[in-house]
Amino acid sequence: MTEFLALLSRFGQVVTDWLDIASGYVWGAPMLVLLFGTHLYLTFRLRFIQRFTGKAIRLSLTRHEGAEGDISHFGALTTALAATVGTGNLAGVATAIAAGGPGAVLWMWLTGVFGIATKYAEALLAVKYRVTTADGRTVGGPMYVLERALNLKWLGMLFAAFAAIAAFGIGNMVQANTIAEALDLDMSCPKWASGLAMAVFTAITIFGGIRWIARVCQALVPFMAIFYVAGCLVLLLLNIDQLPHTVLLILRDAFTGEAAIGGFAGAGVKEAMRYGVARGLFSNESGLGSAPIVAAAAQTRNPVRQALVSSSGTFWDTVVICLITGLVIVNSGDWDSGKTGIDLAKMAFADLSSFGPEILTVALFTFVFSTILGWSYYGERGCEYLFGPRSLTPYRILWVLAVFVGSVAEVPAVWSFADVANALMAVPNLISLLLLSGVIVAETRKHLWEGSIDE
Repeated sequence: MTEFLALLSRFGQVVTDWLDIASGYVWGAPMLVLLFGTHLYLTFRLRFIQRFTGKAIRLSLTRHEGAEGDISHFGALTTALAATVGTGNLAGVATAIAAGGPGAVLWMWLTGVFGIATKYAEALLAVKYRVTTADGRTVGGPMYVLERALNLKWLGMLFAAFAAIAAFGIGNMVQANTIAEALDLDMSCPKWASGLAMAVFTAITIFGGIRWIARVCQALVPFMAIFYVAGCLVLLLLNIDQLPHTVLLILRDAFTGEAAIGGFAGAGVKEAMRYGVARGLFSNESGLGSAPIVAAAAQTRNPVRQALVSSSGTFWDTVVICLITGLVIVNSGDWDSGKTGIDLAKMAFADLSSFGPEILTVALFTFVFSTILGWSYYGERGCEYLFGPRSLTPYRILWVLAVFVGSVAEVPAVWSFADVANALMAVPNLISLLLLSGVIVAETRKHLWEGSIDE
């Protein structure tokens, strides 16, 4: 039995090593260039759609009564933000700074600015080509766009499969493991206890469908965002005399790499750009095709209205939350300590000894739990597209079980596999965006440039 377990362990390590290699390949320079290039292309084709961000934020707070759809604009936005705002906004930002220097913060921020155009475009297509199921639900996403607009159902099926698989990693087990470990270290809470609690609350929410998920996210997301941003602002105010130097350091390092010294030797402009862009893309998910799945369920009379609302999600996630996290970490002076990930974030927040660690713990828990809820909807929509409505209950049961398993078990292979599946999600989605860019421009001209957003 011992020999069998040892053999199984070696096999698991081999699988993890191969998945790490595959992850590094699919998330290499070609994928980053394709994603960021799509951001730039759509930004210019849509005449810098980012200039309508203020209108998008106002629209997110209104309802479109009588329109087709299952949830409000705000419900769709907060559900998408729930899935998007996660450990990437904390550990991901810290990792980018540790590996690429302070300049990575600027490149991450620019990725968010240009990613607004891509998030707008994919949401527009999702709403335009959404369908109503036999039981009256409104569903959509890149799989339906590929099938209905481009007659590429096989590619839509691939996207749906990648989404359903990737969800268990990036949106479930890895997230659950992160918070279980944090609660175990910081509060001596056993992993099985936190895992069981998360599994129960997840089950209560997701078995109610998108309406229940949206209700929970509408309450949770604004609280966690305001709570976290407020804590970060207090930290910055405590060291406000260092803030001008921090901003100059970020700007200079982004284009010179001069700040990358000591333990960061060699982390010049190329590394600052590489890690900033990569972590920005991971954080806001623009181009991956996940957020448009929930955008398709929104109550709206035309695709442009919800597309604007969805685009504001990238603004909040990366342009605001990732930026303020980066400022706190660099401003703390701990960025060159040799720490990385969540450990580096903890060092920065420890400067506010009275309640800094508590801010980080609460933020981490709410960010992670909301991500589990948001990605559950993405995964089940992919499963439903492949196997029909009867697959929803088994998928939800597996999802709840995975939350508990992810909390108590080390799952390195899951993270690498999710990375690969996540990248493969992006490819079919980007194909649809580029091939249908003319449709996106035409709808924008009709409802925004030359017409009324309420038509």
